[in-house]
Amino acid sequence: FTKLKTLLEDEFPGELEITGVGTPSTTGWLEVEVNGKLVHSKKNGDGFVDTDSKFRAIVTAIEQAMEK
Repeated sequence: FTKLKTLLEDEFPGELEITGVGTPSTTGWLEVEVNGKLVHSKKNGDGFVDTDSKFRAIVTAIEQAMEK
């Protein structure tokens, strides 16, 4: 979460509200939601954001939501 948060803050400085909720009983359910639309979910099988293509898909979803 922290790495993705930093990358997104670098990509969209001052434009995003990024929040996280810990899941103490698991390794985490990393989910990225943009304007109410789930665009990435570790819990649903998308895994960690560990490739450029996964990161770019999130960036594209954010840009579309922001109409950039």
